[in-house]
Amino acid sequence: MKSISEEQWIDWVDALANDDYVVIDNFLNDEVYSQLRSFFLTKLGHDEFDPAGIGALADHHLDQSRRGDHVYWLDSKVDDHLSPVFELIHDLIGKLNRYCYLGIADFESHLAYYPVGTFYEKHVDQFKARSNRLISMIIYLNEGWKAGDGGELKLFFENGEKLVEPIAKRIVLFKSDVLPHEVLKTNVGRYSLTGWLLKNPADLGFLLG
Repeated sequence: MKSISEEQWIDWVDALANDDYVVIDNFLNDEVYSQLRSFFLTKLGHDEFDPAGIGALADHHLDQSRRGDHVYWLDSKVDDHLSPVFELIHDLIGKLNRYCYLGIADFESHLAYYPVGTFYEKHVDQFKARSNRLISMIIYLNEGWKAGDGGELKLFFENGEKLVEPIAKRIVLFKSDVLPHEVLKTNVGRYSLTGWLLKNPADLGFLLG
């Protein structure tokens, strides 16, 4: 990520605090984007993605009528090729803690692949049985996305809706326990890194959906 002024960070943090979400374009520079997308395609080519579940703990189960993506959970100790990406996320956490006093302690993340025709129904990211997620983040890796490709993120507010296009290098941040959202049906393969900024260490959270 290029050098960002303090004023710009404050504007983004204010948007997140007041609007419950913020969209930042060109969050990844060309080098980090290429590295992350190449890693994604390698894992996808090696068939290392698994069908994603819904719910947590005893409620965790598969239901592809509601959620159709496949995921590869990231581990910084194993996936060391992505060190620049993890450093970027840690820097983001530092900025949010500095300007928003969120007390974020850790993060968990996975690569998410939506095959053609799949979607994720309206839901909230904060589990009833596991309330560790503070901020949800999505970093898009869709090269050349255009209108009609689908896979937009729809955010639901009390007074309306917001569609976010899954454009490459863009990051979306939103409050995990506040904003219902869905992923619309995609007409092309949809790639992203999706993660959650946590108030407590992740521990075994990556096993629980």
